[in-house]
Amino acid sequence: MRIVAGKFRSRELLAPSNTGTRPTTDRAREALFNVLANMIEFDGVRVLDLFAGSGALAFEALSRGAQSATLVERDRKATEAIRKNAEKLEIGSAITLVQKDVFRFLEAGRTESEPYSLIFSDAPYDETRALQEIAHRIFAKDWLAPGGICVIEHRTGDQPHIPENAKLLRELRAGEASFTIIV
Repeated sequence: MRIVAGKFRSRELLAPSNTGTRPTTDRAREALFNVLANMIEFDGVRVLDLFAGSGALAFEALSRGAQSATLVERDRKATEAIRKNAEKLEIGSAITLVQKDVFRFLEAGRTESEPYSLIFSDAPYDETRALQEIAHRIFAKDWLAPGGICVIEHRTGDQPHIPENAKLLRELRAGEASFTIIV
């Protein structure tokens, strides 16, 4: 698994071993970020990566100019892989790693005053609760900044619930993975 573009282009990332994580493939990340590049200016963006796994989505955004990223992952082996990836890229000061259940994290509310401009949610494909609730929790507690973008990755064929106060911007398929982009 490698970073696709930006200042860390072609740098390898570690994937957590022996966990239930399913890293977003390089090809799927490239397709997603090509679309996002036409929607958002990455310079200075604050990123929230839910169900972070290896941190590949957040690290890709940081490689393209994002200011900082908060990565939320409950699995200890996955958080260790994220730490090692941040050390390899020498960007430990740009990330905040939270080892916590994503639903509890979102329910607690923001501890920082500013919401995030770019939010990724890449729950395990069999996590139906995430498909039903994650966007609602993000929009209910104002995690997303005005003009921000929320990307929900899910298995092709599945469909996340979109809250009434959100708008579907685009859907993107990349093999087994699909991305629902909402604002």
